[in-house]
Amino acid sequence: MWRARVTAAVAGLVLGTGLLPPVAAAPPVPPRAPLETERGCDPLDPAACLLPFPNDWHTVADPATDTGRRIAFGARTLPADTSGTPIDPAQWNRSDGFSPGSTVLAQVPGLDLARSGAAPVTDIGASLHRDAPIVLLDLDTGERHPYWAELDARAADPRRRALIVRPARNLAEGHRYAVALRGLRDGDGRRIAPGPAFRAVAGERLPEGHALHERQRRLRPVLRALARHGVSPRGLHLAWDFTVASERSLSERMLRMRDDSFRALGDGVPQFTVTGVTEHAAGDPVARTVRGTLHVPSYLDQPGGPPGSGLRYGADGLPERAPGNHQAAVFQCAIPRPALSRPGTPGLYGHGLLGRESEVGSSSVTGFAGRYNIVLCATRWQGMAEEDVPHVVRTFGDLSGFHTIPDRLQQGVLNGLWLGRLMTHPDGLSADPAFRGARGRSVIDRRDGLVYYGNSQGGIMGGMLTAVSTEVRRAVLGVPAMNYSTLLQRSSAFAPFQPLLDAAYPDALDQQLGLALMQMLWDRGEANGYAHHMTDDPLPGTPRHQVLMHVAFGDHQVSPTAAEVQARTIGARVHVPATAPGRNPDEEPYWGIRPLRPLDRGPGLVVWDSGSPYQPLTNTPPTEGRDPHGDPRRDPAARRQMAWFLTTGWIVDVCRGRPCTAEPAG
Repeated sequence: MWRARVTAAVAGLVLGTGLLPPVAAAPPVPPRAPLETERGCDPLDPAACLLPFPNDWHTVADPATDTGRRIAFGARTLPADTSGTPIDPAQWNRSDGFSPGSTVLAQVPGLDLARSGAAPVTDIGASLHRDAPIVLLDLDTGERHPYWAELDARAADPRRRALIVRPARNLAEGHRYAVALRGLRDGDGRRIAPGPAFRAVAGERLPEGHALHERQRRLRPVLRALARHGVSPRGLHLAWDFTVASERSLSERMLRMRDDSFRALGDGVPQFTVTGVTEHAAGDPVARTVRGTLHVPSYLDQPGGPPGSGLRYGADGLPERAPGNHQAAVFQCAIPRPALSRPGTPGLYGHGLLGRESEVGSSSVTGFAGRYNIVLCATRWQGMAEEDVPHVVRTFGDLSGFHTIPDRLQQGVLNGLWLGRLMTHPDGLSADPAFRGARGRSVIDRRDGLVYYGNSQGGIMGGMLTAVSTEVRRAVLGVPAMNYSTLLQRSSAFAPFQPLLDAAYPDALDQQLGLALMQMLWDRGEANGYAHHMTDDPLPGTPRHQVLMHVAFGDHQVSPTAAEVQARTIGARVHVPATAPGRNPDEEPYWGIRPLRPLDRGPGLVVWDSGSPYQPLTNTPPTEGRDPHGDPRRDPAARRQMAWFLTTGWIVDVCRGRPCTAEPAG
């Protein structure tokens, strides 16, 4: 259903209303002026002004930030659309560094990764070899960081094909990194010579006044640091450095909204209204569905915070609530039949891509809730909910307004936190007649503590909600991952949106840069920006959390490859054997993820295999076999494991020492 809504919106906006030009063949890319004459461009990689990326060339010193740097993109530095209008850098320039999950981008003419010996996604361990042709070095610790390298499989023109280096575990917040490319070869095995700008910068000292003097001055300390850690300047094709955004820069907006709103609430109960109650027949696992509206302080810049709203900033540069502005957040609760006689565990549920709170009433969710007596309530992920579809469609055609999506997502997470408080407060839902069972008792056992369960987008956003929640202690993330810049082009669900990028930003390099730029802002409103603090390194004022990830082998919609990055970042252990022999093509399957122990308390990763093929090894979506995306949530053994974890905190081996398999749904 969501796909039909998105496709209709794309068709209407791209073809029907003139808001975007019709999709056509990509026009030829005009030659650029020499980059050393363009203010703001880095001359080291002439393929695009922003390359190589990420890059401290585009930062300035700022002692007010935790990193001592601040992003400083110029007015014409970011990619331009087909009308020639560059992306407005204002929202990016609020950050003190780049995304901890940033793709590392460059353009190397004729590059053959296999001939060069670069680590592919099937052999991440090779990225740490002493002679690896690509080095990602943490300059603060001197340690090499694991990654995999790929070429943009979507680029038709080899001259516009990006080298993409993806961290296999998120980069450390606030740290500075160096990238070195060396010994690169083309398809014939010939060494690829560095460009003239890098040769000059890496060579003899240039006199003041030379066009590349300042670039050389900035690069020399990087080359010396690389040499100290075994990367000789001889044979380098390209090298540069960048700074990762700090914990505060990534999370301070969301934490300000959380702390400010709950401080004002104090010991009070959020205002709510029950708008509808449906009693279900005796055979239904859910006895009652309750719908209502919850009033939450809004930190968005329009009254009521409709789609297209952005955060309203105060004088301190952090979100500020306009007097009287609030969200009327709708919610829906599924009350399992056993809860009428025995109060159930309270839980928040997170819906899927561009969906709505009514997903909590789907058969896969109600069957789980009814079997294990968990009272689940859901509200919308505002920012990426059904109501946001038209705005999301417009935004992919004009990335200057992209910040409104993660801005509104942060408000949506706040709405979820307030719904959680409504479930745990004695004068909240428990006090309403709609949540009373036998002998007038509440159907919610508040002593159990609040849990979280979500699938797909609910698994992605659930990681963020868990990281910032003061009440959720245990979370099951169904078919999850993080980092939309990796997820989008590997997902079948992104197909309706690709024409928007093709129409507005037809150049393949610009598209990869656009995705990387989007991630910098998306970090504020998805799990990627919070993953380091999801479990045992909590954010300020936040408890530790336990997390269980259920991944569908060969998932068409949420890449299992990106789920593994999340697992490494949060310190998850994996159930072994994870898959049957021969099912995983990796040199070392689930590299860098330790095995789960008996009765582990997590964080944990369990792979559920229902027979679908392994996902593609490129930045393209699966096309073969059936999509197993919905299988884990419907499998009886997977449900049993989820219930054990949510109610006790233990990860029980329901697969009896064998790979976990799920029956194909339907």
